[in-house]
Amino acid sequence: MSNLIVRPAERGDRASIAEWNVAMAWETEQKQLNLEVLTRGVAAVLDEPKRGFYLVAELDGQAVGCLLVTYEWSDWRNGDFWWFQSVYVAPEARRAGVFRAMYADVARRAKEAGAVGLRLYVETENARAQRTYRELGMEQCHYFMYEQML
Repeated sequence: MSNLIVRPAERGDRASIAEWNVAMAWETEQKQLNLEVLTRGVAAVLDEPKRGFYLVAELDGQAVGCLLVTYEWSDWRNGDFWWFQSVYVAPEARRAGVFRAMYADVARRAKEAGAVGLRLYVETENARAQRTYRELGMEQCHYFMYEQML
């Protein structure tokens, strides 16, 4: 039986988190990220908790994945939505319940903090992830996302 734990990220996790983000961006969008910029971005979250927080999953003592949670204020609900971002599970640990464990940890933390809901983005073609999110009780929203980079 595998030993799976989820813990808050520490500064020593910065390089792994940055590397996992590079891998995730390439796997999902064939997008090449700048590792130096990304490493500074990870450090900015670790140094300033109001931006959010990272969780790291360890399977049998080995770090195998992470996710970032950020906050979005909702005036309609007078509370924060917690957004899952930068979700990554190492290929050798996939289908072992790693994301589900991280999701459960975030859901627990969000409830304790009084958040009003959980949200995430998912690639339109990623049917496996969409199925997992539905199985966890999430529902597809009716919004499209638009973006303009500055």
